[in-house]
Amino acid sequence: IPVFILAGLLVHCVFLVSIFDIYFSSPLVHGMTPQQTPLPPPAKRLVLFVADGLRADSLYELNSNNTPQAPYLRGILENNGSWGISHTRVPTESRPGHVALIAGFYEDVSAVAKGWKENPVEFDSVFNESKYTWSWGSPDILPMFAKGATGDHVYTFCYAAESEDFGAQDAAKLDMWVFDRVKSFFNSSRSNQTLFSALNEEKVVLFLHLLGIDTNGHAHRPNSREYKENIKKVDEGVKEIASMIDNFYGNDGKTAFILTSDHGMTDWGSHGAGHPSETLTPLIVWGAGVNYPQKVTSQFFEDNFLKEWKLENLKRLDVNQADIAPLMASLIGVPFPLNSVGTLPLEYLNNSAHFKAESMFTNAVQILEQFKVKMSQKKETTLSFLFTPFKPLSDSEQINFLKKTRLYIQQQKYDEAVSLCKTLINLALEGLSYYHTYDRLFLGLSIAMGFVGWTTYVILVIIKTHTNLTKTVQTNNKESTVLFYSFAFVGMIIAFFLLIQTCPWTYYVYCLLPVPVWYAVVRELPVIQDLATNLMSPHIGQSIGFLLVCTLGIEILVFSFFYRSTLTIGLLVFAGWPVITQLWIQAKTTALIWTLLCVLLAIFPLMPVVGREPNIPLVIATGLLTFLISCFSLSSLCKSENKYRNNEDLKVRFYQMLSIALSTYVVSSTHDSLKNKQGLPVLNQIISWMTLVSSSVLPLLSPTFLFQRLFSILLSLMSTYLLLSTGYEALFPLVLSGLMFAWINMEQEALQHYGLSFKPKLAVFNFAYATDITQFRQLHLDDVRRSFFFVFFIVTAFFGTGNIASVNSFDPASVYCFLTVFSPFMMGGLLVLKVVIPFVLVSCAFEAVQVTTQLSSKRYSKCYISALVRRVVSVGFFLLCKFAFFSHFFYLSPPCSISHYVLVMSLTIFMMLMNGLAQLLTAKRLELPRRTKHHST
Repeated sequence: IPVFILAGLLVHCVFLVSIFDIYFSSPLVHGMTPQQTPLPPPAKRLVLFVADGLRADSLYELNSNNTPQAPYLRGILENNGSWGISHTRVPTESRPGHVALIAGFYEDVSAVAKGWKENPVEFDSVFNESKYTWSWGSPDILPMFAKGATGDHVYTFCYAAESEDFGAQDAAKLDMWVFDRVKSFFNSSRSNQTLFSALNEEKVVLFLHLLGIDTNGHAHRPNSREYKENIKKVDEGVKEIASMIDNFYGNDGKTAFILTSDHGMTDWGSHGAGHPSETLTPLIVWGAGVNYPQKVTSQFFEDNFLKEWKLENLKRLDVNQADIAPLMASLIGVPFPLNSVGTLPLEYLNNSAHFKAESMFTNAVQILEQFKVKMSQKKETTLSFLFTPFKPLSDSEQINFLKKTRLYIQQQKYDEAVSLCKTLINLALEGLSYYHTYDRLFLGLSIAMGFVGWTTYVILVIIKTHTNLTKTVQTNNKESTVLFYSFAFVGMIIAFFLLIQTCPWTYYVYCLLPVPVWYAVVRELPVIQDLATNLMSPHIGQSIGFLLVCTLGIEILVFSFFYRSTLTIGLLVFAGWPVITQLWIQAKTTALIWTLLCVLLAIFPLMPVVGREPNIPLVIATGLLTFLISCFSLSSLCKSENKYRNNEDLKVRFYQMLSIALSTYVVSSTHDSLKNKQGLPVLNQIISWMTLVSSSVLPLLSPTFLFQRLFSILLSLMSTYLLLSTGYEALFPLVLSGLMFAWINMEQEALQHYGLSFKPKLAVFNFAYATDITQFRQLHLDDVRRSFFFVFFIVTAFFGTGNIASVNSFDPASVYCFLTVFSPFMMGGLLVLKVVIPFVLVSCAFEAVQVTTQLSSKRYSKCYISALVRRVVSVGFFLLCKFAFFSHFFYLSPPCSISHYVLVMSLTIFMMLMNGLAQLLTAKRLELPRRTKHHST
């Protein structure tokens, strides 16, 4: 059994990692020649303001009294510059947003996962191509561009990481720090000849990263007074800096200014997903080489914002976020970033038609260079007779495009040249996507074959080991040997085919995995034949009916990943289970409690996603309710005449009640402190971390009697969950646990109903001494139903209070009791813990179901069935990926199916580990050393 589990864990890890190799490998290539516009640029220097977390509507909309939110910037877009919306892409986080702005490409997911400061793959940027770049702002953003630069010409000035405090009195101080440092920097340059000379060079970039708006948005929400006040302070700061720089350079008219944002923010203060409030960011450009406002009589955009902002008569120029990098490069005359996939937005430029055509030609050649490198790489690693080139951009077509464009420019047919360049850019981007996804079908089919094979093998193992549907079949040694060498030969052919193409080692894993898996399946061919004979027996109608019910159940699970309300339908069906199976006749009270709790839990998937509507009083009320329930439990425990009870058990229960009370107090106190802008109290922080640590130990000190241990686990986890709650989700573990207790009782009734065994007394059932009588009964169809219940409850535990977007979205409000200083991995770890807690409750309940339904030693069989259900779901998602994924190889908003596939695969691996954790939490007990009494003589 352990070997089978380890093999399953390994196979599922391969399946999980494969999705990143197939869909999220890095799009970057190296070895291109830098491309630069040959004509002199309009600007000598560029000032880039990035207001982190600034929404487009928050900047452009007018106040209730019809005054602009940012008067200076409003004046710029009305009188001096061009404006529009920059459309960002998922994930709407700071790092990928800045990479798109400054390097011109969309990062792959692996880079995002490895942090903010490091570069898993080296890339070029406008900063790297500049003569000098000076930057001020967050230590989480600036270092990655300095580390990626060649030479020593990108300088960073960062405040301390501890300054990024969501509970601080005023996060706008971060932006004031940047403005003050820039002013003092320019003042000091007057007495520093080296610095003064460097500042007067051409191709200079000044980058101001303004994090205050994002921090205030997280802490107080974008509609708050703090967020709007921060925008005004940024507006005033931009005005002062622009004026100071113009004066410093003697108003030479050679400075270009750009203000934009890396991402927006939802109304509830999070970002990371693809809501319009997160993906629509402002873009205002003015200064040297930039077009003045263009008056229009009418313009149409689907979002209908123009009328709200009263900007319908000023031309709105929308761009993709990656288009800003080539715009900056064109303005100051540096080579376009080598990996940029942005298209130069010509309408922002106020220059000659010749300059625009040359700039567009440079842009097209720069992207074509990437295409040529990508094509040559793929050609080198593919057998010549198997290589299929991208026909629209063959070598002759490339030469034809370049010659024709150059001829148009020489003939001063600039509009035709620009049009041809845009066509070439689109084709080159298509070609990049084509070669980047060249092996996707091949790898996808290999993984799908492995998936189907492993699923089939698990079914056969369950049937062969735990049922009486098949007979023992003698194996033929000669046939087994032939079979082994046949599959070994196939494996060698595949390995040789991959070797001569110099494929990466991961390709060997993905392509060779199906070989041993299907070998194991084919070895069980007699079992398959025996099973088919059984299914085609007179009970074929029952078999078909069972398969249809299973299919319907799995479809409900799949739909629940897309529509949370599906869980409500499923829970309401569960509520009627006692009536459908006649169980209510023998256990009316238990059936009634089960039905009521199913209906109560069914309400949660209909509620808004967690975080959108914070409700601290409800969290406090939940804490008080939990405390009252624990008081009632303690009172019952004290009154009981349980001979196994001792004072140590009462102390543990008392400590857990105290922990619940302290957690409730900390939530209330922390909320009030942050509301008054007094920061996170140190005492509250200490209590929170101590509660977190103790919650994993206290259950192990409690008695191992079934309901006492499960209730102890609930109290310990509930104390931590309260600290991580911001609203109605605080009630979720309480209701879920109530349903789990009812489930354990209902399973006992079902066991007796089907006459599978006697009904044990759950009140005195001890996890530590669970009787093993598995050898006397095989798996029953009802065990499949139990496993389905388990998987459904696991999915409910995840989606009951949120969805994938709520996990992707960064909203630190849930962790304010533990820390308020920005720490992405620490905060992410706490949010993951919050998601895991309901899983632990369900897993422990399933462990109780297994041992009380007399499957203690063979409990893995049910885990196999549960894993099998999840595996079938994941196969569906994997196949959906092949149809749903966008054609662009850059990191677009990924289809739900890919995110869900990763989730299902993670759950499958995770639940294997959770099974062991549930056994530890339920069956093990720590004995504290007791003091020995000394008697005096």
